Amino acid sequence: MRFGIDARLTYHQRAGIGRYTLFLLDELAKLDQENRYTIFQHRRDQEALISAPNFQRKTLYAPVHSPLEQPMLLAELFFHSLDLIHCTDFIPPLYSSLPSIITVHDLAFLRWPHFLTKDHATYYSQIDRGVRHARHIIVPSHSTKNDVIAQLGVPENKISVIYEAAASLYRPLPIEETRAAMASRFGIPTNYIFFISTIEPRKNIGGLLQAFHHLRTKYNLTDTALVLAGKQGWLYEEVYETVEKLGLQDSTFFVGRVSDEELHQLYVGARCHVHPAFYEGFGLPPLEAMACGTPTVVSNTSSLPEVVGDAALMFDPNDWEEMAVAIRRLLTDEELHAEMSEKGLRRAATFSWSRAAAETLQVYQRVAQGQPVPVAAG
Repeated sequence: MRFGIDARLTYHQRAGIGRYTLFLLDELAKLDQENRYTIFQHRRDQEALISAPNFQRKTLYAPVHSPLEQPMLLAELFFHSLDLIHCTDFIPPLYSSLPSIITVHDLAFLRWPHFLTKDHATYYSQIDRGVRHARHIIVPSHSTKNDVIAQLGVPENKISVIYEAAASLYRPLPIEETRAAMASRFGIPTNYIFFISTIEPRKNIGGLLQAFHHLRTKYNLTDTALVLAGKQGWLYEEVYETVEKLGLQDSTFFVGRVSDEELHQLYVGARCHVHPAFYEGFGLPPLEAMACGTPTVVSNTSSLPEVVGDAALMFDPNDWEEMAVAIRRLLTDEELHAEMSEKGLRRAATFSWSRAAAETLQVYQRVAQGQPVPVAAG
């Protein structure tokens, strides 16, 4: 069989959906040497994402998230003989008769529409047509599956839950050496709390800053810094304004976009990781932190409890005092810190990209053959 995978977004974004696409491609190449794969890449992305005999790179000129995208996809895909196409960025080719599978990572754009740019709002407004047109839908959690059923009216048998995982890169390292290396590399203190995501209000960074301020003023934990990694996103200025308003300029460090190797070391060097999001379709950073042996503190909402199980401390994302208490427990209780580190390592080990690829391949084969997909994935 011949499967197409739309990987154009990886040219623009190697985080989030881009990471999901790259990890999936890598594992599919290891798993499947029989089926033929056409990997559609951006016209400026000349290097093939995967080098394998049954994988070929092809260009799609249709611009992502553009009004021209759908009509151009119809014309371009007409010249490719495929059994199906997997679109990892929510929306399938709406005018094409080619069977399609989509991955719906979350429905944040329906829950928090005021955080969207105009272009993104236009793109995601196609989601109702997208879920109707797609032959099958992959989601990363049961939480997201329930959202897709409740908010978009999709039948349960049209959805497969396939969990994501931390990359094999993320594992424990010698802690003190790693902390010293990160302090030298980024000019940060060796004792820090760590956050990784796009720098924008919808990630609840304002709540994290309030909690950090509370730790310093009420609990006098002034020997601990806050390190935030990630590119600047929509309305990022509000985050920097909050830092100044709370007087946290000397204890808060923005290190920007980092490489996978640097991210790995920043996780390992942190005293704890915090993920305060209001909503997540899966929530990969807590899993990556746990795989590194770093305890994590997460919101008790959406998919996050499903991902971390009992291996993390949780808080109400709307209550920054509760967040501060959870962080303080990890920073001051060495026995609890060691316990959560061990639990996190065990929990992270239960997730696997190889299993995710095997379950995804099963969906491909079933859809291509016109067979029902078992509701057992995930």
